[in-house]
Amino acid sequence: MVILDTIKISFQAIKTNIVRTIITCSIIGIGIMALVCILTSVDGLKIYLSNSFSAMGANTFKIRNKSLGFNLDGDNVAPKVYRNITYLEAITFKEHAKDLDCSIQYLATQAATVKYKNVKTSPNIMILGTDENYISTEGYNIIKGRNFNTKELKSGMNVAILGYSVAKKLFGSNYTINNNAIKINDIKYFVIGVLNEKGSSFITTDNIVLTTLKKAKRDFAYGDPSYVISIKGNKDDSLGVAVDASTIIMRNVRKLRPNQENNFDILKSDSISGMFVEKMSMATLAGFIIGIITLFGAAVGLMNIMLVSVTERTKEIGTLKAIGANNKNIMTQFLLEAIVICLLGGILGVILGVTVGNMVSLMIGGTFIIPWNWISLGIGFCIIVGIISGIYPAIKASKLDPIEALRYE
Repeated sequence: MVILDTIKISFQAIKTNIVRTIITCSIIGIGIMALVCILTSVDGLKIYLSNSFSAMGANTFKIRNKSLGFNLDGDNVAPKVYRNITYLEAITFKEHAKDLDCSIQYLATQAATVKYKNVKTSPNIMILGTDENYISTEGYNIIKGRNFNTKELKSGMNVAILGYSVAKKLFGSNYTINNNAIKINDIKYFVIGVLNEKGSSFITTDNIVLTTLKKAKRDFAYGDPSYVISIKGNKDDSLGVAVDASTIIMRNVRKLRPNQENNFDILKSDSISGMFVEKMSMATLAGFIIGIITLFGAAVGLMNIMLVSVTERTKEIGTLKAIGANNKNIMTQFLLEAIVICLLGGILGVILGVTVGNMVSLMIGGTFIIPWNWISLGIGFCIIVGIISGIYPAIKASKLDPIEALRYE
């Protein structure tokens, strides 16, 4: 009963000093908002980056003739460019990698215009020449129609599989693909399938049209192109096993001697996402430090306000002691007031922090999340700040002499 009475008195004091409570809650709320906002936006961006690169497939990597050519430390690094991977080398690799799910890609163009009757896309459609395994290795699914068949691949027939965005742009929301003929740069193709939506990212895009390798080479021939090989390892093996096996096969295909370095690059989605996430962890640490500094300032402000409150309520403290309240009751009351004020400010800060943090995350390309871990951390810090800020004023209030307190003013 004593504890309940103390809590009731604490809430009454908070209601009585509503202006002071609002100011104090705002101070705490700003501190929590800074902490939760920064950490929420960083987490949202980290999830986006991981999802973007993992869209290649959890067990998938690419063999290319050049590296990415960048790092995240601000240094200008020129990409390593090796001899082009020829069509014959790509085909030979696929023939020798029968235990792996391989696909060959030929980038025909990234600036095609696709037309259907009177509708046409912007000139920003990527055209890829591929084989029957591309959809599997890149983690796509066919939602309408079918994949390329053997006859189409061998003869290089004018067939196409559309990315989700391209199909929606050309045909609308409700459509069928029966006998639909499109034109890519005024070349006629028959649509045989539509891919599922994956969303645009660093690696994948829905603004894409697939055709057979032979058709792409014939209609979009240019110079000496380099082919890309996508490889999907077996589910039972680790990615490293597939990478090692592919490296050996590619070295043999490129006729490299044992003492020669690889003249090709292996691009793994997990290594790229890991690099970004590692750097984003530094941003998380920076946000955490900024939030703690802000909360420290809020704690000092709350302590000052509580000390002022003790001075203003000296007569009230004397009255409480005169009617039987002991030092422990007085200390508990003021400590509870500080904790409750902090929790009210913390709830306000969490709501604002999650809202603003997700707005920032979405603006920079991230995703919407509810960071329960940071919310819990923020509430925990509120309680700690309340205890730290309220302990000294509470002790000071509890040690007041009741007679002197009653004579105050």
